[in-house]
Amino acid sequence: MTSNFDTSDRNAQKGGDFVPRLAMINDIAGFGRCSTTVSLPVISVMKVQVCPVPTSVLSNHLGFPLCHFDDYTSHMRDYIKVWGELGLTFDGLYCGFLGNEEQIDIVREFVEMFRPPLFLLDPVMGDHGRAYSSITETHVQKMKELLPLADIITPNITEACLLTGTPWKDGEWTMPELSGLCERLAPAGSSGASIVITGIRQGDSLVNFLWDDGVYTTVSTPIAGASRPGTGDIFASILAADAVRGETLLSSVQKAANFVGLCITGSEKAGTPVQEGVVFEKYLAALL
Repeated sequence: MTSNFDTSDRNAQKGGDFVPRLAMINDIAGFGRCSTTVSLPVISVMKVQVCPVPTSVLSNHLGFPLCHFDDYTSHMRDYIKVWGELGLTFDGLYCGFLGNEEQIDIVREFVEMFRPPLFLLDPVMGDHGRAYSSITETHVQKMKELLPLADIITPNITEACLLTGTPWKDGEWTMPELSGLCERLAPAGSSGASIVITGIRQGDSLVNFLWDDGVYTTVSTPIAGASRPGTGDIFASILAADAVRGETLLSSVQKAANFVGLCITGSEKAGTPVQEGVVFEKYLAALL
């Protein structure tokens, strides 16, 4: 039986006090400042409601020598089904780490059920030229099936290479090379997705490469310190929150790059171990 709860037209609510609603499919790691643990406060402080769909629950992220891991795959469809029966609607969907191929199918089913006006896909699969240990070739191929559904895609350079079958190189990338990567990603996207290749190290800078229908722009910030867990989650969360609020992608990428740099700098000064991510809590006011 379908409930009539929350079936009012959300467009009618969009006055000055309107709060956009963003569904977020991601894991929950209790310690280490990554995934939902960082995304929920970041998106919330940007005045967007977060509705999490957990993919798994972990005591801490997998960068630690020990971890308790609880796979939530078998519960996800029932969890989402109730939202459908309640008649819930969402102004956007942000999808982070997916632990297996079935979860990729569930994301596609979510998009088909709720038709969110905005879908940001962060295809979390690897870093530093290597896929994560849990990522298989089948996983990569199934992740490609989500690309046509997305409006914004935010791979790092490793993930862009995995999705396009491009050899990764440990060195600087030219603008034509990066544009070529995006062109190989884009044909799968029938909706004309915008692509942001994130965190490319070029000399003393981190470059984010924005590509939209053949037109590209770059946003560069100084390297503030060591690469830390959770910074990609923070970056994508800022883009997702801004997107459902109607902000331009360029301004959002600049904001996200500056905020991540601020958090890394603060974490270095505080002597926070790299495994513990970034001390973002002290700087949330910068996103207001």
